Amino acid sequence: RENFIHLCNPHLEKMKEDILYHFALGTGTHDFPALFGDVKFVCVGGSPSRMKAFIAYIAEELGLGGPGCDYPNICAGTDRYAMYKVGPVLSVSHGMGIPSISIMLHELIKLLYHAKCSDITIIRIGTSGGIGLEPGSVVITRQSVDATFKPQFEQVVLGKTVIRSTNLDEQLAKELMQCSKEINQFNTVIGNTMCTLDFYEGQGRLDGAICLYNEEEKLQYLKEAYDSGVRNIEMESSVFAAMCNLSGVKAAVVCVTLLNRLEGDQISSSHDVLVEYQQRPQKLVGYFIKKSLGKV
Repeated sequence: RENFIHLCNPHLEKMKEDILYHFALGTGTHDFPALFGDVKFVCVGGSPSRMKAFIAYIAEELGLGGPGCDYPNICAGTDRYAMYKVGPVLSVSHGMGIPSISIMLHELIKLLYHAKCSDITIIRIGTSGGIGLEPGSVVITRQSVDATFKPQFEQVVLGKTVIRSTNLDEQLAKELMQCSKEINQFNTVIGNTMCTLDFYEGQGRLDGAICLYNEEEKLQYLKEAYDSGVRNIEMESSVFAAMCNLSGVKAAVVCVTLLNRLEGDQISSSHDVLVEYQQRPQKLVGYFIKKSLGKV
């Protein structure tokens, strides 16, 4: 049975037109089924340039494009997000932090619904800070936890706190892990991902403009996180997991670690090394997509 997007909003049925403002798209001006109806895989990441690089990479991997091919930004009418498409793959930037990815996901989920897409897999690919892992390791998220290590996302709605589950698809995580074993190019683990509201104090860094704790307290906190199963830290996974759960979408988070936070706070690797690290989630997810399409 085909699995269609589930919208948790009865009000949308009453609207004559749905304007996806931050995408510069709308049901009254664009034919969503014609533009996006064949999409099966959606990859999202923070940076517009990284998501453009990903669509060029996956196009070549799938034999749908080659060096020098141009992939226009579908959301060129706005500077909020960037979106690229090739074949059944959609690549979308989401900016940095929970508010930014949340806005993007509301409109992305509606886009997929209006396009009548089915059997969708959404994967966030990105960077993170590792805990107890060598830099360059890739973490496939088992569940996203908050800064107190609870597997939940808190959203204030109409002045009341709503708590939502942040579990991710267990089978999809296992399939991605198997793909990494088949590639055999870099260390990959399945672990919990801590999602924070901030890059500095929220992640226990000592190098922000404000820091009212010492190094011993920082290390104690990070070791407690490690003992609870956390292997990396980023700023988007909790709302990503929560919204995909509510929409009935199979989802995963695949992030590379740029440093081991038990050994420092600043990212000191060279530009070339960081570029290679950032390509690792792309390679893993690209291989997964190829395998899913029977092209491996």
